[in-house]
Amino acid sequence: MHMLGMAPIRATVADPRRAEVGHDPTFTLVKVDCGPGVRCVPSPSMTPTLRTERLLLEPYAPEDEEGFTALFQDGRVSQWMGDGPTTEAEDRALFGRIFTKVYAQELFDVWAVRRDGLLIGHAEIKPTDVVRGHEIIYALAPSAWGSGLGTEVAEALVTYGFGTLGLTEVHATVAEPNTASLRLLAGIGFEPVRDVTEKDGSTTRVLTRTCMPCAAEWAEQP
Repeated sequence: MHMLGMAPIRATVADPRRAEVGHDPTFTLVKVDCGPGVRCVPSPSMTPTLRTERLLLEPYAPEDEEGFTALFQDGRVSQWMGDGPTTEAEDRALFGRIFTKVYAQELFDVWAVRRDGLLIGHAEIKPTDVVRGHEIIYALAPSAWGSGLGTEVAEALVTYGFGTLGLTEVHATVAEPNTASLRLLAGIGFEPVRDVTEKDGSTTRVLTRTCMPCAAEWAEQP
């Protein structure tokens, strides 16, 4: 449910497998497809660098700490993260764990989202017990809202999940009042599946997007 404790927008991906799914990638790295419209380039960590039309998703660097902390300390962003806003000290500790735990143990993919060299957001994809699959999480600074960049990040993560990880289905969970995220996901092919009532009485909406080439491939198998 959280990225080491945080999740403004959550999505999960089921049936992980490293098979071809019928994509025509624009770039291939070590025989692994990132998917159409998303180019993979080598990086020092297990997490590849992804390039979209306007964005660069790459592993965090230690000098990103101030930008990371500022992003997660912004109440307009943190209101949709897990249990809500946290302290600056907690966010700095969270940033440190990206290096000492996530990257060091190669647990899952975590990216800094940049535009024109500036850190404007956060993204990741990881396995989670909550939905018995993988989960994508992303957040953008308010200065990046309203220009389609959220859609660009979400599509990049989904494409990476389908094309590189060989996943077949993506499930997104979004707080019911977060109408902007619900509209964004609906606009890129997610459909509502069910509602979940949280312990505090709030409602989380679950939506699903299926990889159609994957479904067709599986249907053809004997």
